[in-house]
Amino acid sequence: MKKILLSGLVAASLMLLPALSHAQGCVAIRQFSGLGNPLGQGNILEKGEWNISANYRYFKSFRHFRGSHEEPNRIEDGTQVINHQHGVDFNISYAFSERLYGIVSLPFQYNERSSLYEHGRTERHTTYSKGFSDMRIGAGYWLLSGEKAKKGNTAIGFGLKFPTGDYAATSTFYNQGDEGVEQIKTVDQSIQLGDGGTGLIIDFQGLWNITGTYFWYYDGFYMFNPKETNGTPTNRRRENEAIMSVPDQYAVRTGVFKSFEKIHGLGISLGGRVEGIPVHDAFGGSEGFRRPGYIISVEPGISYMKGNVTGTLNVPIALYRNRTQSVTDIENSTPDDVVHGDAAFADYLINFSLAWRIPKKAPKVFNSL
Repeated sequence: MKKILLSGLVAASLMLLPALSHAQGCVAIRQFSGLGNPLGQGNILEKGEWNISANYRYFKSFRHFRGSHEEPNRIEDGTQVINHQHGVDFNISYAFSERLYGIVSLPFQYNERSSLYEHGRTERHTTYSKGFSDMRIGAGYWLLSGEKAKKGNTAIGFGLKFPTGDYAATSTFYNQGDEGVEQIKTVDQSIQLGDGGTGLIIDFQGLWNITGTYFWYYDGFYMFNPKETNGTPTNRRRENEAIMSVPDQYAVRTGVFKSFEKIHGLGISLGGRVEGIPVHDAFGGSEGFRRPGYIISVEPGISYMKGNVTGTLNVPIALYRNRTQSVTDIENSTPDDVVHGDAAFADYLINFSLAWRIPKKAPKVFNSL
């Protein structure tokens, strides 16, 4: 039973690996994340041990929502905006003690955005962005240790997001102006590689044995972005939407994980998650252009652990999507004309992770003759 419990704890911890991985295009504002994706392994690392992981994500956003109302005519008319977004995070974590761990996350992105309205509204063309995104560093602390942590544990973490990603990436736009010429312009906010702000991340995660091989997991993060705007032009017509905003971001998820006695290392999970971008930031101003909103998803997952290597696949599936009214929408509204922008949402996210735990080397013993 002890072996099963340990296996369950390890596998369930690794199921948290993609926990706060970049949100699934719930709002068309570029991928984002906290530090939670690798931190779930902190509780299985002993002092001096390392963990290296890679997390791949993909989603296609194409369904337009204004509020919680879908606009199916966009697909029927062929005017929908289609984003294909790929992201890979390389994460390195280290256990300074049984309870204290640190982490560095290095993210990369490749994005494509296909639209009519950005290219003269007569022809569909695609803009691109690729490269290094906003890196994150942080540390976390498990609240329990020893015998108290036998049934489960909770960790609190703090981190920083640095503006290392290009937040003014450009691409070629077609049929621009009266002459219908090609122009190099900044791409839409949804496929920018960074947001241009230094963010403070607060996150939490926990794992508890319910009974037998069933475990309850939970985790979440909130990223505070005090900077109001980043100076990047949006190419939009309204004056108060001319520059991109630097919004806060958040995600929370919880669910149940089950490990299997007969197939050692195999685990499945089922949970839910909420993620999004608020209308107003917690600190600092909220002016500039943003697409606030949130998505509620059901999240099935499966993992398999072999030795010190674990593979995890999570596929959040959207149940409810809401593009909320932004600050600039409210400012541009009148009693006779309520402005409420739309956003493209994804149906699901593919989230695959591989993690390698590097055990601490045992000290060498020398025998004297």
